[in-house]
Amino acid sequence: MVVRAAVVPAIGSPLEITGIELPDPGPGQVRVRLTAAGVCHSDLSLSNGTMRLPLPAVLGHEGAGTVLAVGEGVEGLAPGAPVVLNWAPSCGACHPCSLGEVWLCADALSGAARTHARRSDDGTGLHPGLNVAAFAEETVVDASCVLPAPEGIPLTDAALLGCAVLTGYGAVHHAARVREGETVAVFGVGGVGLATLQAARIAGASKIVAVDVSPEKEELARAAGATDYLLASDTTPREIRALTGRQGVDVAIECVGRATTIRTAWESTRRGGRTTVVGIGGKDQQVTFNALEIFHWGRTLSGCVYGNSDPARDLPVIADHVRAGRLDLGALVTERIALDGIPAAFENMLAGKGGRALVVF
Repeated sequence: MVVRAAVVPAIGSPLEITGIELPDPGPGQVRVRLTAAGVCHSDLSLSNGTMRLPLPAVLGHEGAGTVLAVGEGVEGLAPGAPVVLNWAPSCGACHPCSLGEVWLCADALSGAARTHARRSDDGTGLHPGLNVAAFAEETVVDASCVLPAPEGIPLTDAALLGCAVLTGYGAVHHAARVREGETVAVFGVGGVGLATLQAARIAGASKIVAVDVSPEKEELARAAGATDYLLASDTTPREIRALTGRQGVDVAIECVGRATTIRTAWESTRRGGRTTVVGIGGKDQQVTFNALEIFHWGRTLSGCVYGNSDPARDLPVIADHVRAGRLDLGALVTERIALDGIPAAFENMLAGKGGRALVVF
């Protein structure tokens, strides 16, 4: 059966909306009809080579839909079941998994190397870009790549749980471990940044400063929980100190992945403050520090993968926040588009516009 999908042929090549032929689900696999998929910067990073995975590939890793069929040996799932895609399943057997650090699973992206589908026009084999190939009307994934969709949450909203919300929520609650009353600065107000702002509010942060290059994002940021909004500049650390009694924030969370932004976030924290880097940057983004400032400031700089989250554990907790009205998934979406609109959504991301574009099938 031929379905439409967004395919990246090679690094730097334009995204193509084309027909693909999906196989029937094999042993341990599930076929899913997509309801919605979020357009994440990681998809753009895969297409431009910042992230290196096998190409050509069907992009998309944040989505939700309904099970159409299951392969041999799949238990607990049946046609008609609503599910959320999990692009980074844990194997449960590697060293990080044995330590409970499932977000660092050594085999999380092993599925990206398999042949997922073939182009209907020339038979070219296609990989699932980040395991799940969500930019398609339908997809076939390993059963480990789906989680039951939370009850009471529309699938169009639940799609965002697969990356943006898990990452933003986890960055605050697991990686940075924001405590009630602490001050927080969030750098970058895209989809993940907006989720991070909401998570900081849920954590009870006393002051939440949003920083972005776009003045148009202030309203979005404040609606998500920001108490203050700053346009990024060379004086951002000084402005943040002015807002925090000349101290700097307790926690800075960087959602951009650029060397200058990481450095600015670090400089914006107080002595002994914590900076968590969520954004995915290229190898050319080199961040430098001198030995004396590392000693003097006593600050902590740490990375964050998938919000240091365990989707099976965290999804029900986040769903409770959504149902209680503490977390607004709809507030993350600034544009609802069809599959053909993904290339334009990539251009908007490059221009620093909007929050999360949502593909609705």
